[in-house]
Amino acid sequence: MWTRHHKKRKFGRFILPSLTVAFLSYFSYHSLEGDFGLKAAEGFERQRFERSAELARLVAQREKLEKQVQLLSDGSLERDMLDEKARYQLNLSRPDEIVIFNTQTN
Repeated sequence: MWTRHHKKRKFGRFILPSLTVAFLSYFSYHSLEGDFGLKAAEGFERQRFERSAELARLVAQREKLEKQVQLLSDGSLERDMLDEKARYQLNLSRPDEIVIFNTQTN
């Protein structure tokens, strides 16, 4: 008959709980502070709001440009718009005109 005798070790019963605490600590730390953790999610949300505002600004600017292009297209060519753009590009004016400079940028 085989019998085994084990020494009673005091630190042996703390190995499994300490490993469990180490694993839980590791994963809980990275769920908060990691690249895709809760704090990073706040940064992603803030970045999403900033980029959606920029997208709205760019869409408005594009619509404005599309409207100007539509006025200059062959089908509905407006002489005033064509004259205005040509004078602006060539930096010309007639002697009897008054020129008002708009220094405000859009």
